[in-house]
Amino acid sequence: QVQLTESGGGLVQPGDSLRLSCAVNGSIFSITYMGWYRQAPGKQHELVAANTRSGILHYAESVKGRFTISRDNDMNILYLQMNDLKPEDTGVYYCMEMSKHNSDYRPRRSWGQGTRVTVSS
Repeated sequence: QVQLTESGGGLVQPGDSLRLSCAVNGSIFSITYMGWYRQAPGKQHELVAANTRSGILHYAESVKGRFTISRDNDMNILYLQMNDLKPEDTGVYYCMEMSKHNSDYRPRRSWGQGTRVTVSS
């Protein structure tokens, strides 16, 4: 089983940008569905962006137009570019290998340690 390691979080002000990275210690091309989830304090995990091997992208309504998910197949890294960050984007962000059931994406493994993003003035 490949390992996923998230990085890139931090404390930023509203309107700032961050780029999260997820290093895959195997071939990212072998993973059909990958995504970024976040868990806000006291809330469940929420899928914010998904990326399929064929290039199909999915975004939560709350991040559309601000976040961009992408893969670097050569470097085996999944990215999440986050622009115009808002306080409600605060949370721990997790990279995840997923499965798809009808139109639903589901996590396929245990949660890693994630990377914390705090948006505050």
